[in-house]
Amino acid sequence: MTDIELKKLVANLAISQQKTDEELNKLVANSAISQRKTSEELRRLAENSAICQQKTDAQLAKTDAQLAKTDAQLAKTDAQLAKTDAQLAKTDAQLAKTDAKIDRIATLVGNISNNQGDATEEFFYRSLLDNACLGNMHFDIIDRNLQRHKVGIQDEFDVVLINENNVAIVEIKHKAHPKLINEMLTKKIPNFRALFPYYANLNLYGVIASMVSNNELVTKAKEAGLFFLAQKGQHVVLVNDQAKAF
Repeated sequence: MTDIELKKLVANLAISQQKTDEELNKLVANSAISQRKTSEELRRLAENSAICQQKTDAQLAKTDAQLAKTDAQLAKTDAQLAKTDAQLAKTDAQLAKTDAKIDRIATLVGNISNNQGDATEEFFYRSLLDNACLGNMHFDIIDRNLQRHKVGIQDEFDVVLINENNVAIVEIKHKAHPKLINEMLTKKIPNFRALFPYYANLNLYGVIASMVSNNELVTKAKEAGLFFLAQKGQHVVLVNDQAKAF
């Protein structure tokens, strides 16, 4: 290699080294800039993260406070429900006690009513046994609680009086209601005719016997053509002695 070529090679190496140094300087400068930008980005991210964490912590604290308030309200509600349940249990016990009293009273009243009805029926039946008469009619046969069942019809008659020409059905009540008059006309008398056809040739009379009576009831019985028996002391009296045969 000649001196000229050597010098030219050295010159080229110097130029290349200079370019390399410039490139390295640029890379170092760019790296510093990038590092600075990265640091700034990391700082902003850290700041944002801290702000977000603060907001999250505040929200969590608020949520915890709300949950604590809700728990307190639920505890208060549970206490109120427990108190209500206790009151309902007490009320149920009182109602059960009241129902038991009502049942006993109903049973007592029912027994009294049944006893009154039985005593009334016994009184009129015994009286008719002693004197089986309705006005001028005397009866030879007395049936009590006469029952008969036929297809489509079933009925019971408190007392039935029979002689060779007449038959009388007696409905006995402690305190007769006016509706009994309509029942006699629309049910009892027709049912008796249907259930006991062999009495078809006899005159059929309807009789109401009531321990307790009033003028209105007696008047309505008379207008309907029914006999009316009532109590007078220890005896039975025929208040309405004018009746018609059905």
